[in-house]
Amino acid sequence: MDPVEINAGNWYLRALRADERMDDRYALARLTEPEHGPDYVARADADWRSDVRYSWAVCEPTTGEMLAEVALIPSSGVVSTRARPGHDDAARAAEAAVRRFAAVIEGAP
Repeated sequence: MDPVEINAGNWYLRALRADERMDDRYALARLTEPEHGPDYVARADADWRSDVRYSWAVCEPTTGEMLAEVALIPSSGVVSTRARPGHDDAARAAEAAVRRFAAVIEGAP
């Protein structure tokens, strides 16, 4: 599946990026339990395309600043989150939106 964006009320969810327009690697390093390694964003993209793991940057809509990450393992329905300190509300809202997304794709033909 190609990455999809999700509107989560006060937040928006988009695929992780590390390109000339946006680089989430610094924000990822500031999350609780940071994922190490420069290839994390590339692995996340490959995981989307192979339907192994879908992950989103949880962003503030006016600035695009990444506040949290939410991920879904489509084969099991497991959803996980991690957030920058003080942004657990964004992670919770994103988790609820991703659970709704999972229910929709589970029911798709």
